[in-house]
Amino acid sequence: MSAAQPRRQSLFRSFIDSEASGGIILMIAAALALIVANSALAPTYFAALKAYIGPLSVSHWINDALMAVFFLLVGLEIKREVLDGQLSTWPRRILPGIAAAGGMLVPALIYAGLNWGDPETMRGWAIPTATDIAFALGVLSLLGDRVPASLKVFLTALAIIDDLGAVIIIAIFYTADLDLAYLGGAFAVLGALVAMNYMGVRRLPWYLLLGAVLWFLVLKSGVHATLAGVALALTIPLRASPALHDDSDHSPLHRLEHKLHKVVPFFIIPIFGFANAGVSLSGLTVASLAEPLTLGVTAGLVIGKLIGVYGASMIAVKLDWADMPANASKMHVLGVSLLCGIGFTMSLFIGLLAFADSIALQDAVKVGILLGSLIAAITGSIILLMAPRPGGPESRID
Repeated sequence: MSAAQPRRQSLFRSFIDSEASGGIILMIAAALALIVANSALAPTYFAALKAYIGPLSVSHWINDALMAVFFLLVGLEIKREVLDGQLSTWPRRILPGIAAAGGMLVPALIYAGLNWGDPETMRGWAIPTATDIAFALGVLSLLGDRVPASLKVFLTALAIIDDLGAVIIIAIFYTADLDLAYLGGAFAVLGALVAMNYMGVRRLPWYLLLGAVLWFLVLKSGVHATLAGVALALTIPLRASPALHDDSDHSPLHRLEHKLHKVVPFFIIPIFGFANAGVSLSGLTVASLAEPLTLGVTAGLVIGKLIGVYGASMIAVKLDWADMPANASKMHVLGVSLLCGIGFTMSLFIGLLAFADSIALQDAVKVGILLGSLIAAITGSIILLMAPRPGGPESRID
């Protein structure tokens, strides 16, 4: 790239801009799903999600296939930011990882403390450890310029690490049948993708073709199929060949990123929200809110994420292990820590796996997730609205 040529703005910024309006569509889709799931249309809604199209149900096509594309886009954005953006320094790479670790450990401990002694409900210890990327980033984006762009990058990186951790937890603790043959095949395909990158192969169709094979093998292996999207993203070439002068225009990563950054927030995420936000509230009672299972999920999402993410972040910064996100204050990090308590989809997924044989426990989990996610979204938004504007005198840490 010519030294005199200005660097094009990261497509991450364009993605965030689209998320501001895409987030509104997402919230409408989620609200509509809740209304439908608690109306006379509920039987039709749930039956449609369970209907099979080929080898998978509609719900699985959405959660395992469409969301793999979403994870592909997020993986592309994270790779670009790590190599050439807000996460290009080691301290800023470390902070989301430390925050994500704290945000998984503390919620699990809170849940376990409230359900200690009950082996049946203890199976749900991982439910409050997950952050819903789509909803959390959508809420954050709706706040516009009240939030520094670096904080949005921080949340995205944290949520990806968080969800990858959740996928690993699912694979280890909630996967009944892990098929090693398919898993080995997935690693072989991933190795081929890495080799293509190393040899300078730049044609996207080859990566996408092998990516589809990778998705199928990961799906059949018993590991959550969305992990294939992130794995594929990490193999897409970012650097241009020496003959090209503008990496931003010609890099395969940028080209794929450009193709996806409108489709994902305006098509894939709203469909995903509508398919997963439809939860029946028929079992909701005041007494159910005090049950250890429900309380453990709610407290884990709200209090656990707040203490885990914010506490781990501040400790890392104070010990000089990591830098604060650019132009962000402690209050900004506090607000984002609360938004990490929007567990929603992945938490619901883990809950269904943990209590597959108990409808009553599933209902208790859903109540806790809805309540915890709602509290986290509202309180996090309030804190961020009260925070100093990016770049102000209070947007620094001593």
